[in-house]
Amino acid sequence: MFRMLRPSILRSTVVYRREKIKDLVNHNQFRFTSKKSTTDAAMAVKEFAEEGLREGLITIFVSLDVKGAFDAVWWPGILKTLQDFNCPRNLHYLTKSYLSQRTAVMTTNTLQVVREVSKGCPQGSCCGPRLSNIQYNSLLNLEFSKQIKVIVFADDLLRAVKAESISEAENITNIEMNKVLTWAKNNKRNFNEQKSKVMVISRRKRKEKKEISVYMNNKTLEQAQKIKYLGIIIDSKLNFRDHVIHISSKCNKLIYALSKSAKQSWGLSHAALHTIYKGAILPLLLYGAPVWIEALEKECNKTIYNRTQRLINIKIDKAFRTTSNEALCILTG
Repeated sequence: MFRMLRPSILRSTVVYRREKIKDLVNHNQFRFTSKKSTTDAAMAVKEFAEEGLREGLITIFVSLDVKGAFDAVWWPGILKTLQDFNCPRNLHYLTKSYLSQRTAVMTTNTLQVVREVSKGCPQGSCCGPRLSNIQYNSLLNLEFSKQIKVIVFADDLLRAVKAESISEAENITNIEMNKVLTWAKNNKRNFNEQKSKVMVISRRKRKEKKEISVYMNNKTLEQAQKIKYLGIIIDSKLNFRDHVIHISSKCNKLIYALSKSAKQSWGLSHAALHTIYKGAILPLLLYGAPVWIEALEKECNKTIYNRTQRLINIKIDKAFRTTSNEALCILTG
């Protein structure tokens, strides 16, 4: 059992100086971090790519899928990183004690199996996300090239590289990939090669080779024209039209499903449909808006969203299909 600590000692150890922690946490760590969200991570990715486009460079995205984001966290790696942080000794011992002698129990009607656990963060715990962040912080603090940016959010790890030419960007990507794989080996982490993708972002009009070969564990990663990162579809031209089409199609399916129970003379009421719109459809339409909002400056993309808006407005107001969009927006509020 732990001895009771004086309040002054608790304040000096458990609080552990918030200002110091902010300095220790890498700014490219977005998951489970105060005042940072998926939109912030996607914006950082977009800004890096836009900077490369303005400079006329080639940008390569490598999206890596981590196997078992929480379940595979290696405890010695966490303790080693805490030691590198110059963590107070009592907190280090407390963390070590917390991670030791843990078991997992599976119970059925006739059998109970108990296994000792040697890795992973306890899910549902208050400190689980922070402990996972600590391990990834050691990856972000590796000495990467100035032409590369690494962003982590949950089990999504994205590496972005920009260079003057395709061949130069390809070489840098493969060299820096070895550093990531070495870190993964040292920290007992694995990547899913089937779910990991590579994409080239460029708006150059001249003819040049766009096929690249990026290797992981002696396997070539699949090259894609678009990747889905944190729920936002990023395409090779960075115009986000694919994202607008995908989200609109997803909302249309939901609206068509609602149409079975929202007829003109019976079914769900105006108020119920309005609540569904605000709680289910509108969040889908607006998710990550700061990242892709410039896509709606094009009339073709705006028309796609207007069509979705019109479908739900007709259902909410139980109006005729010939009613104009402006009238529907006024009638439905």
